[in-house]
Amino acid sequence: MQGTSFIAGGRAKESGGTVHAVNPATGEVLAPEFCEASTDDVHRACEAAWVAFQSYRLLPDARRATFLRAIAGQIESRQEAVVQRGQQETGLPEARLKGELARTCNQLGLFASLLEEGSWPQPRIEHGDPDRKPIPKPDLRSIKRPIGPVAVFCASNFPLAFSVAGGDTASALAAGCPVVVKAHHAHLGVAAIVADAITAAVAECDMPPGVFSMLFGSGRTIGQALVRHPRIKAVGFTGSRAGGRTLMDIAAARPEPIPVYAEMSSVNPIVILPGALGERGESIAKGLHGSVTLGVGQFCTNPGLVFLPAGAAAEKFAATLARLMEDTPTCPMLHSGIRSAYSEGIQQRERSGNVKKLATSDGDLGAGRSHAGAVLFQTTADAYLQDEQLAAEIFGPATLLITYEDDKQLDQLVDSLEGQLTATVHATADDLQNRQRLLAALELTAGRLVFNGYPTGVEVNHAIVHGGPYPATSDGRTTSVGEMAMYRFTRAVAWQDCPDDQLPDALKESNPLGIRRQVDGQWQ
Repeated sequence: MQGTSFIAGGRAKESGGTVHAVNPATGEVLAPEFCEASTDDVHRACEAAWVAFQSYRLLPDARRATFLRAIAGQIESRQEAVVQRGQQETGLPEARLKGELARTCNQLGLFASLLEEGSWPQPRIEHGDPDRKPIPKPDLRSIKRPIGPVAVFCASNFPLAFSVAGGDTASALAAGCPVVVKAHHAHLGVAAIVADAITAAVAECDMPPGVFSMLFGSGRTIGQALVRHPRIKAVGFTGSRAGGRTLMDIAAARPEPIPVYAEMSSVNPIVILPGALGERGESIAKGLHGSVTLGVGQFCTNPGLVFLPAGAAAEKFAATLARLMEDTPTCPMLHSGIRSAYSEGIQQRERSGNVKKLATSDGDLGAGRSHAGAVLFQTTADAYLQDEQLAAEIFGPATLLITYEDDKQLDQLVDSLEGQLTATVHATADDLQNRQRLLAALELTAGRLVFNGYPTGVEVNHAIVHGGPYPATSDGRTTSVGEMAMYRFTRAVAWQDCPDDQLPDALKESNPLGIRRQVDGQWQ
């Protein structure tokens, strides 16, 4: 494994400092050392992406679909190496890594299928009428077109599905945009293996070399230089609120501001209504425990707040959940930095006079100083509403129970929420009667509403929305997962009174592609 950046089909020269991946379970420093990219490497990658964009954006959809499927095939052929290195770098079990690899390849296949079907650019045609009075009506036709090279920042908590070949990369390439990836320091080796797979697919499909590059280096230097580069036209990011805000501010301050699609912070509230709590409180507690502790709590949809009606049923629920949390084994988090932030969040909450700690299995940090255990807190609605710090995200296997006295107080709790990726309701049919206000408020708050389930686990398909109002994301109108993700990297272009032979195939009168189009207001 060579530890240098990938630039337009080649490798960067060794320069600057070096970094190593670290096994979070053992603390072992893993070979090889990876060379940090230089600002010159950033410039070369971005210029190559711009050159590639001129031809890549005009390729037939079928060519791009073949390319996406080739990437998936190249990754699948490296599964053994990816899983072995992934276990060393992340502490994740083999089954999780194999499942995430399959998800990564499946989402590449999803976008390939959209390209093969062909209607994704949403072609619209309004025929002209030269005889219309008092002025003639022009012929107008529009479709979605790719926006330009995209900078993609790999996430720490998903070394595959939100990383080098993850959803941002797949949707950008599908839309016709070259990609320059900034690798995450927590899984450098996995990033290198996947980057090698994409590079091989570029050659296999005879794509312009600059359609893909990947850079090693810090976010503060390489990442920020990437966002500032004038050839970059959009950014995909999954990470902390502080990191996302920094990139948003840099992008907004450019001479040509660009969109940053950042997934940042979410506590994913769960609302338990009285009927559901009384009818199946124990099973809800078991399901909640599984959701909170899944993957050591390192999912962006991890439920961090639980609203439940005060009373004997709530006390029984809390006792059941506390026993489950106490018995949860400690496991390594993805890296020591995440573990440190988790510890700080727990300590800050413990210092609050408004919160009681009901259970903890947190303790030994392990040899890699990255192990973490589950923690359960409880407070009242009054205390929660008076202390805004209690709404802060703790990224890890911890959650906070908040008891409310009546529907009025529950409405106050929901109204106080920031934007979320998800909001969950556990309810019976009777519970939902006359609670339209609650559901309407949750709809304003979250990108995905879950009923009688749990928010962890994001199904990649045509209907999924993985987004939400700020600060869950920087733009609540979008999703970073699923079919609609590719529209982040497009813009609408219209042709007025254009000769038919000069129109894109999707807009020609004869519809040579045979795709679904809106013609004079009717889809056909």
